[in-house]
Amino acid sequence: MKKLTRRQFALAALLACSVLPASVMAQTPAKPKVALVMKSLANEFFLNMENGAREHQKAHASQYDLIANGIKDEQDTANQIKIVEQMIVSKVSALVIAPADSKALVPVVKKAIDAGIIVVNIDNKLDDAALKEKGISVPFVGPDNRKGAKLAGDYLGKQLHKGDKVAIIEGVSTTVNAQQRTLGFQDAMKEVGANVVTVQSGQWEIDQGNKVAAAILNAHPDIKAILAGNDNMALGAVAAIRASGKTGKVLLVGYDNINAIKPMLKDGRVLATVDQFASQQAVNGIEIALKAVTEKKSQSSLGGIVETKVSLITK
Repeated sequence: MKKLTRRQFALAALLACSVLPASVMAQTPAKPKVALVMKSLANEFFLNMENGAREHQKAHASQYDLIANGIKDEQDTANQIKIVEQMIVSKVSALVIAPADSKALVPVVKKAIDAGIIVVNIDNKLDDAALKEKGISVPFVGPDNRKGAKLAGDYLGKQLHKGDKVAIIEGVSTTVNAQQRTLGFQDAMKEVGANVVTVQSGQWEIDQGNKVAAAILNAHPDIKAILAGNDNMALGAVAAIRASGKTGKVLLVGYDNINAIKPMLKDGRVLATVDQFASQQAVNGIEIALKAVTEKKSQSSLGGIVETKVSLITK
């Protein structure tokens, strides 16, 4: 057998080293891609959610890649469906979604699950009946919105008397979280004996919240309080109350604890809000999705609810 010269041996060693990384790379699986699909990024709540998710990914960059998307406003359901369809085409490993509509997103969620994508629902719960109809289960990670709204309602109730007239400005009425917050407000008002004279949708938006609040104040000049399903609508109501000359006379509560509401809590224009910890909600959903992907769990094994915390925030 012919012996290799020192030069030939060195060249062979060099070639072996150059081949090794490629073979190792071929055996190393790509990092999971997680898509976070939110509602309106014009709402500070969802910006906080996105920031929390990006910070988490930055701290766990070796474990997964993140694609974060949102829609232009809370009612842009059609575009949110398109975003999910794009994520399916992109072959993401997992989808963490805060649906703009509890029923309308279910068909495209099923499409994602059928494509082998793990789906986790955050913020606004998908409709149970719609999920059952499609034969799918999707875990929900988020707060008990009814309980959270009741915290704000109970705090408001301490300043009301039996028979006082109040109004509720609801979010998008087809969303479960809007419905649950309205129920929580109603629970609290029933306990104190207040009279809920109207429930109207402000579509989660500042401008619409302002229009609805103005109409309520005009139709019910003796109203004592307004309960807004989120802080965006509460901001709109603050402006309507001011324009009607009733600052300090009409009490107001919100929900979300966004930064923009904090000066109003401080000076009393808003009595209370509820923190549902937006930055952590997406993180909770991502962690559950990643665990399912890495452990190769099936979607059907992930059903159930993971309740996250809520806290009453006052002056």
